[in-house]
Amino acid sequence: MRILLVEDDPQLGRATQLGLDQAGYAVDWTQNAESAQTSIKMHQYDCVLLDLGLPKEDGLSLLKELRTSGFNEVILIISARDQIPDRIKGLDAGADDFIIKPFDLDELTARIRSARRRLVGRTRELLKHRDIELDIAARQVKMNDELITITNREFNILQMLLEHIGQIMTRDQLEEALYSWGDEIESNTIQVHVHHLRKKLGKDLIRTVHAIGYVIDK
Repeated sequence: MRILLVEDDPQLGRATQLGLDQAGYAVDWTQNAESAQTSIKMHQYDCVLLDLGLPKEDGLSLLKELRTSGFNEVILIISARDQIPDRIKGLDAGADDFIIKPFDLDELTARIRSARRRLVGRTRELLKHRDIELDIAARQVKMNDELITITNREFNILQMLLEHIGQIMTRDQLEEALYSWGDEIESNTIQVHVHHLRKKLGKDLIRTVHAIGYVIDK
């Protein structure tokens, strides 16, 4: 999952970015509304974490603009404003949740998962396909009830393919979801991750669609 963090506090922004990165997310961090708008036009994000107290244009205005422009992915407000009217304004403007600073990173990731789950219409943090079970909350994969060790990026590729089962995911789509600004991406990076997944979970799990991408068939 790729996340855009919009937070003008350097210390909190960096700490949140690092924490989410360690939790397995690809995180881009920007410090104002203008940069956030530019980033959203250039990249595909699954979630935006939005501070309200931004310089120049505030977070609430940005939230309204994003929803008006058709951005339908998850938006979570992260704010030190803890008054009920502020929460109501944010939720009424289109936020999926409102999180008060300071927040616990584990709670933040749980709220991100919960909001994404509602968006895709899933009731549990569990994806199953044949003899494979993927636990999104625990970031664990089991095959025939045996725990399989995989890397964060292998997990993210598997999750994306299972969430779009039967649909071809292009290499560009997978790279866009897995990597944030500044990450080194070699031309065969996705191919290597898929190769490792096949070795661990079976060569027939992921099918290559020549010159396009990959798919897990129904």
